[in-house]
Amino acid sequence: MPDDIKVLIVDDSAVVRKVFSQQLSKQKGIIVVGTATDPYVARDKIIKLKPDVITLDIEMPRMDGITFLGKLMKYHPLPVIIVSSLTTKGSKIALEALSLGALEVISKPNSAYSVGDMSIQLAEKIRAVYGAKLLSRVTRKADNAPMTTIESKALSATTNKIIAIGASTGGTEAIKKVLTQLPRNSPGIVVVQHMPAQFTTSFAQRLDELCQMTVKEAQNGDTVTNGQVLLAPGNYHMIFKRSGARYYVEVKNGPLVHYQRPAVDVLFKSVAKYAGANAVGIILTGMGKDGAAGMLNMKESGATNIAQDENSCVVFGMPREAIKLGAVDHVHDINNIAAKAINIIEKQGKDI
Repeated sequence: MPDDIKVLIVDDSAVVRKVFSQQLSKQKGIIVVGTATDPYVARDKIIKLKPDVITLDIEMPRMDGITFLGKLMKYHPLPVIIVSSLTTKGSKIALEALSLGALEVISKPNSAYSVGDMSIQLAEKIRAVYGAKLLSRVTRKADNAPMTTIESKALSATTNKIIAIGASTGGTEAIKKVLTQLPRNSPGIVVVQHMPAQFTTSFAQRLDELCQMTVKEAQNGDTVTNGQVLLAPGNYHMIFKRSGARYYVEVKNGPLVHYQRPAVDVLFKSVAKYAGANAVGIILTGMGKDGAAGMLNMKESGATNIAQDENSCVVFGMPREAIKLGAVDHVHDINNIAAKAINIIEKQGKDI
């Protein structure tokens, strides 16, 4: 039998520490080995208890979570899940934490009752990050270096082409890597990243600052157009639609799919239906199998699909499942995916 995943909860709220401890201890394969009220206490308990995964609050006394995370990833890297309040400020700081090496982010519940409610979701994220690859500071420094944008003149004739991207654990950095390499005149792009409400707003704003393309959080009825990226808002599914020659998205509520909303499968299946061979699908790092069935639908409808390779994934789950289904045409390192997507689209344009 595999060992239980040892979790340390770092949070200055006594209620959160208590309820997280109680609820996570009920989850199979997870054991809470300790709690800490601030980073100084956490430092001592990490040395003593040797946890496998840490849940980390951001706003804490004596030392904030971001400063602690930077020190932790430098001297004693561990899988970290950020637990943050649903505020604009908290969301931006949480995204900074992801860039520093945190692997997941989850919204802090606003009551003891909702803390209990989200224990299953937190347990799934703990299982996802356990054993995940932690990039060294050297690798991260290289990843954050200015990217060379792909130059392409052939894209001017690709107004009916689109790119659909899905990701989960580790996906914020992977998506940034792909999008920052794409030229301003790239085909319209639709993206699902498993992320809570509010955080997607800050993520879209951050990407918009970094990318040649315009990036925005999708709103119901937004047109999918060249030079623009639409990111599914947290807690809403994004569905790709077509009306005549116009592509657009619907943003709507609905049941969780693979425990997720937004779900990659919802997007990919709609892309298969309305874009067909005009689409390129990209599936990136993440736990589980969300997106695999939808990507197979895309391939069956004529789309060309790319998966991130295992070596460059934080978690290879989602790409692996798509590959196993036979839904993937090409497997590439994260650094080469943008160029491959553009190459496919240029080739399709010449075949028209």
